[in-house]
Amino acid sequence: MTVRSLDFLDLPLLPRYRRDVLSLDSSRVLTPGNPLGAAALLSYLKPRRNIYTGIASDDGHSLMGQISLDEAETSARVTFVTPRENVQELAPALLDHLTQQAGEWGAFHLLAEVDEDSPVFRTLRRSGFTMYAWQRAWKLPVLEPIDGDPGLWRQADELDWPSIQSLYSQIIPSLLQPVESLPKQVSGLVCRPEGSLQAYISFKNGPAGVWVQPLIPPDSTCVSEQMAGLARGAAGWQSRNVYVCVRSYQAWLETVLEDLGAECGPRQAVMVRRLAKTIKDLQSVPVMDKALAKVKPAAPISRIQNGK
Repeated sequence: MTVRSLDFLDLPLLPRYRRDVLSLDSSRVLTPGNPLGAAALLSYLKPRRNIYTGIASDDGHSLMGQISLDEAETSARVTFVTPRENVQELAPALLDHLTQQAGEWGAFHLLAEVDEDSPVFRTLRRSGFTMYAWQRAWKLPVLEPIDGDPGLWRQADELDWPSIQSLYSQIIPSLLQPVESLPKQVSGLVCRPEGSLQAYISFKNGPAGVWVQPLIPPDSTCVSEQMAGLARGAAGWQSRNVYVCVRSYQAWLETVLEDLGAECGPRQAVMVRRLAKTIKDLQSVPVMDKALAKVKPAAPISRIQNGK
């Protein structure tokens, strides 16, 4: 078996691969569309994104796979593998090759998303991936804008960021925070109906749709209105499908979306292969060092004298 990077001689094969793509990154397939389509290929030209495509070949069969890493992220993602029919035999070697490339980029994790009932789920498990959450993508219904309604959402700014970080630490489980990190720069939309932060979303735009990742606390006072505001076309999204990704740690949002009339997608396993381990470097506290320096050890006792 040989595993190598994609080269120009492989380009004529892309139309054949395009017909049987297995996407492992839902946000990419629902925003630019088919990972090997024209719109998606143009999106790969962004200068702040690392893209790598590899091919595994054995006995006349081949499997292509791709990973990507945005500049602001520490986790790389498996974008797709193709064709599906060769996944079982060739995916382990190809995934090892892609993992090595992600490590050379300095990524801490490699992520993949797959339907829970897919046989590829077991293949990923055998290749060192573990499931850390489940997710579903909900397609929002198209709602007509309300005349005179300014909407609940606005662009986040620097003053919002401390509140967003606090909301993030409250909602994302601590064990998942190294994997699902906040953007390094201020981005996304916030909802502050009465001055206090009630919700935050990050999103990805594409010609095929908009992918929304929400952070909304259960005690938020206007969840239904917030989701309806997105459905009415926040940030000029009226002409595209809007998908809200609900992870298992915010499962209560599914009831709200169902009541709103959103369409539910298949349940997916969100999987991670860890490329680096966090090592805690124990350091002494300077104040304690100074205190201990003032304590002089007692002189050794050579004998015990009684009666004196």
